[in-house]
Amino acid sequence: MPMLPNRRSIRLQGYDYTRAGAYFVTLCTAGKECLFGEINTNTIHLNDMGRIAADTWGWLATQYLYVELDAWVVMPNHLHGILLIRDDLPGKRKPLGGLIGAYKTVSTKRINILRGASGEIVWQRNYYEHILRSEADLNRVREYISNNAAQWAEDENYSVPDS
Repeated sequence: MPMLPNRRSIRLQGYDYTRAGAYFVTLCTAGKECLFGEINTNTIHLNDMGRIAADTWGWLATQYLYVELDAWVVMPNHLHGILLIRDDLPGKRKPLGGLIGAYKTVSTKRINILRGASGEIVWQRNYYEHILRSEADLNRVREYISNNAAQWAEDENYSVPDS
Protein backbone atom coordinates (compact mmCIF):
# COMPACT_ATOMS: atom_id res chain seq x y z
CA MET A 1 0.00 0.00 0.00
CA PRO A 2 1.53 3.35 -1.02
CA MET A 3 2.21 5.91 1.68
CA LEU A 4 0.06 9.02 1.55
CA PRO A 5 1.99 12.27 1.61
CA ASN A 6 2.01 14.20 4.86
CA ARG A 7 -0.46 17.03 4.58
CA ARG A 8 0.54 20.41 5.91
CA SER A 9 -1.96 21.80 8.39
CA ILE A 10 -3.63 25.04 7.36
CA ARG A 11 -4.47 25.87 10.98
CA LEU A 12 -2.80 28.79 12.75
CA GLN A 13 0.19 27.30 14.56
CA GLY A 14 -0.09 27.62 18.34
CA TYR A 15 -3.64 29.04 18.30
CA ASP A 16 -6.12 27.65 20.84
CA TYR A 17 -9.17 26.70 18.78
CA THR A 18 -11.26 26.22 21.94
CA ARG A 19 -10.87 29.95 22.52
CA ALA A 20 -13.98 32.11 22.44
CA GLY A 21 -14.41 33.92 19.17
CA ALA A 22 -15.95 33.97 15.73
CA TYR A 23 -14.80 31.54 13.06
CA PHE A 24 -15.70 31.46 9.38
CA VAL A 25 -15.63 27.94 7.94
CA THR A 26 -16.16 26.43 4.51
CA LEU A 27 -16.73 22.70 4.07
CA CYS A 28 -16.80 21.22 0.57
CA THR A 29 -18.33 17.96 -0.55
CA ALA A 30 -16.00 15.23 -1.73
CA GLY A 31 -15.03 15.97 -5.31
CA LYS A 32 -17.13 19.14 -5.04
CA GLU A 33 -20.10 17.02 -6.07
CA CYS A 34 -23.39 18.95 -6.10
CA LEU A 35 -25.28 16.86 -3.54
CA PHE A 36 -27.38 19.44 -1.73
CA GLY A 37 -29.59 21.10 -4.33
CA GLU A 38 -29.37 23.69 -7.05
CA ILE A 39 -29.26 27.41 -7.61
CA ASN A 40 -32.21 28.84 -9.51
CA THR A 41 -32.80 32.59 -9.90
CA ASN A 42 -29.99 33.34 -7.43
CA THR A 43 -31.64 31.24 -4.72
CA ILE A 44 -30.53 27.91 -3.29
CA HIS A 45 -33.17 25.20 -3.49
CA LEU A 46 -32.10 22.44 -1.12
CA ASN A 47 -32.97 18.82 -1.75
CA ASP A 48 -33.37 16.26 1.07
CA MET A 49 -29.60 15.88 1.50
CA GLY A 50 -29.22 19.65 1.59
CA ARG A 51 -31.90 19.89 4.27
CA ILE A 52 -30.00 17.30 6.31
CA ALA A 53 -26.81 19.35 5.93
CA ALA A 54 -28.71 22.46 7.10
CA ASP A 55 -30.50 20.71 9.98
CA THR A 56 -27.26 19.19 11.19
CA TRP A 57 -25.57 22.59 11.14
CA GLY A 58 -28.33 23.77 13.47
CA TRP A 59 -27.77 20.68 15.62
CA LEU A 60 -24.29 21.95 16.55
CA ALA A 61 -25.79 24.81 18.56
CA THR A 62 -28.19 22.51 20.41
CA GLN A 63 -25.60 19.80 21.05
CA TYR A 64 -22.91 22.18 22.29
CA LEU A 65 -24.36 24.98 24.40
CA TYR A 66 -21.22 27.13 24.03
CA VAL A 67 -21.73 27.24 20.25
CA GLU A 68 -23.80 29.88 18.49
CA LEU A 69 -24.40 30.03 14.78
CA ASP A 70 -24.26 33.32 12.95
CA ALA A 71 -24.77 33.67 9.19
CA TRP A 72 -24.52 30.46 7.18
CA VAL A 73 -25.64 28.91 3.91
CA VAL A 74 -25.71 25.44 2.42
CA MET A 75 -24.83 25.60 -1.27
CA PRO A 76 -25.05 22.76 -3.81
CA ASN A 77 -21.56 21.47 -2.98
CA HIS A 78 -20.38 23.31 0.09
CA LEU A 79 -21.38 25.03 3.31
CA HIS A 80 -20.25 28.44 4.53
CA GLY A 81 -20.86 29.32 8.14
CA ILE A 82 -19.86 31.60 10.96
CA LEU A 83 -19.56 29.68 14.18
CA LEU A 84 -19.25 31.52 17.51
CA ILE A 85 -17.59 29.83 20.49
CA ARG A 86 -18.66 31.40 23.77
CA ASP A 87 -16.69 31.28 27.00
CA ASP A 88 -19.47 32.19 29.43
CA LEU A 89 -20.35 28.56 30.19
CA PRO A 90 -18.22 26.42 32.51
CA GLY A 91 -16.77 23.15 31.32
CA LYS A 92 -14.61 21.78 28.61
CA ARG A 93 -15.10 22.91 25.02
CA LYS A 94 -14.29 21.05 21.83
CA PRO A 95 -11.86 22.85 19.56
CA LEU A 96 -13.18 24.14 16.25
CA GLY A 97 -11.83 21.06 14.44
CA GLY A 98 -13.70 18.79 16.86
CA LEU A 99 -16.94 20.66 16.22
CA ILE A 100 -16.47 20.42 12.45
CA GLY A 101 -15.62 16.73 12.83
CA ALA A 102 -18.81 16.14 14.82
CA TYR A 103 -20.82 17.98 12.17
CA LYS A 104 -19.29 15.97 9.33
CA THR A 105 -19.81 12.66 11.15
CA VAL A 106 -23.45 13.28 12.04
CA SER A 107 -24.41 14.81 8.68
CA THR A 108 -22.65 12.02 6.77
CA LYS A 109 -24.45 9.31 8.74
CA ARG A 110 -27.81 10.99 8.19
CA ILE A 111 -27.20 11.58 4.47
CA ASN A 112 -26.01 8.01 3.96
CA ILE A 113 -29.12 6.65 5.68
CA LEU A 114 -31.24 8.74 3.31
CA ARG A 115 -29.45 7.50 0.22
CA GLY A 116 -29.12 3.93 1.50
CA ALA A 117 -25.35 3.99 1.16
CA SER A 118 -23.34 3.01 4.21
CA GLY A 119 -19.79 4.33 4.40
CA GLU A 120 -19.97 6.74 1.45
CA ILE A 121 -17.82 9.85 1.75
CA VAL A 122 -19.78 13.11 1.76
CA TRP A 123 -17.21 15.75 2.78
CA GLN A 124 -13.67 16.57 1.75
CA ARG A 125 -11.14 15.64 4.41
CA ASN A 126 -10.18 19.17 5.42
CA TYR A 127 -12.01 22.49 5.68
CA TYR A 128 -11.19 26.16 5.32
CA GLU A 129 -11.29 28.37 8.38
CA HIS A 130 -10.67 32.02 9.08
CA ILE A 131 -10.58 33.56 12.54
CA LEU A 132 -12.76 36.68 12.49
CA ARG A 133 -10.89 39.29 14.49
CA SER A 134 -12.92 42.45 13.97
CA GLU A 135 -16.47 43.64 13.48
CA ALA A 136 -15.56 44.76 9.95
CA ASP A 137 -14.24 41.29 9.13
CA LEU A 138 -17.36 39.68 10.59
CA ASN A 139 -19.64 41.97 8.57
CA ARG A 140 -17.66 41.38 5.35
CA VAL A 141 -18.07 37.60 5.76
CA ARG A 142 -21.76 37.94 6.62
CA GLU A 143 -22.26 39.84 3.36
CA TYR A 144 -20.29 37.24 1.43
CA ILE A 145 -22.50 34.46 2.84
CA SER A 146 -25.67 36.44 2.17
CA ASN A 147 -24.68 36.98 -1.48
CA ASN A 148 -23.27 33.49 -2.09
CA ALA A 149 -26.18 32.10 -4.10
CA ALA A 150 -26.23 35.18 -6.34
CA GLN A 151 -22.49 34.75 -6.95
CA TRP A 152 -22.73 30.99 -7.66
CA ALA A 153 -21.48 31.15 -11.25
CA GLU A 154 -18.32 32.99 -10.12
CA ASP A 155 -17.74 30.86 -7.00
CA GLU A 156 -14.50 28.83 -6.96
CA ASN A 157 -16.54 25.90 -5.58
CA TYR A 158 -19.00 26.02 -8.47
CA SER A 159 -19.02 23.06 -10.76
CA VAL A 160 -21.34 22.38 -13.66
CA PRO A 161 -23.02 18.98 -13.30
CA ASP A 162 -22.51 16.62 -16.22
CA SER A 163 -25.34 16.78 -18.76
